[in-house]
Amino acid sequence: MAAAQGRLSDGAGGMDDAKGAEAEARHKGSHNGSTPPAFAAAVEALRAARLRPQIEVEATRAPQRLAPHAYALEAAVVDGDEELADGRLVLLHDPAGHEAWHGTFRLVTLVRAELEPEMAADPLLPDVCWSWLTGALQTRGLTYGEPSGTVTRASSHYFGGLSARPSASQIEIRASWTPREGLGGVPDTAAHLSSWCDLLAQVAGLPPAAPGDASIVTLPQRRGPQSR
Repeated sequence: MAAAQGRLSDGAGGMDDAKGAEAEARHKGSHNGSTPPAFAAAVEALRAARLRPQIEVEATRAPQRLAPHAYALEAAVVDGDEELADGRLVLLHDPAGHEAWHGTFRLVTLVRAELEPEMAADPLLPDVCWSWLTGALQTRGLTYGEPSGTVTRASSHYFGGLSARPSASQIEIRASWTPREGLGGVPDTAAHLSSWCDLLAQVAGLPPAAPGDASIVTLPQRRGPQSR
C-alpha cells in the first residue's frame, strides 16, 4: 500500500514535513518518555477497530514535532488490484492540553483521490468534499471541536514525450479536529477512524456501507485508477 505523502497540519498554524518527521519517528508513535494511559487506550481502540473490507489500514511512522505523543495510520481504498484513494490519519496527544485544540487530543488527516477532469472543474466540489468530512462525523453521532482544513484540486497536463498520457486531476483533503474526550479522558478513536474511512470511501466513489442510505452522495468512479 502506497503511503499518502504530504505535509500535515496540527490545526494550530504549524506545519510538519511528513518525510522528515517520518524518518525520525518511532513506529509505535509515542516519543516522549512513558506513554500516558489515555493515549495508550486511544491507540489500542484504533488498532482494534473493525472496518469495511475494501479499506486496507496499517500503522505507519508518526510525525514527531506536532505533539509529545503521536500515532499514525495509512489507508487505501482497494477494488481488486486497483487503488481508488488513499490517506493518512494521525492521532496527536498532549497531556498538558493545547490552547488551539481546546483539548488534549487532535486528529489530523490527509485524503486524496484521482478525479475525472469534469468533476474536478465543478466549482462546488471543495464545499462538497468538506461537507463529507463533517457529515461522516455527524452521521456516527460524534462530537468534535475546532475543525480546520483545506480542499485542494490539482490538474496535470502532459506534453512532448508524455503527450500520450491523458490529463489527470486529483482532489486532496487536509483537515484536523479535536475529538470529544470521554471516560478517563479518552476519545472514541475507533468511531472517529470509522468516520474517516467513510470519508475515504466517499472520495473513492464506493457505495454507502449501509444499504438504502440515499443521503450519501459519492464521487463517480474515476477513469484509470492507480494499479497496485
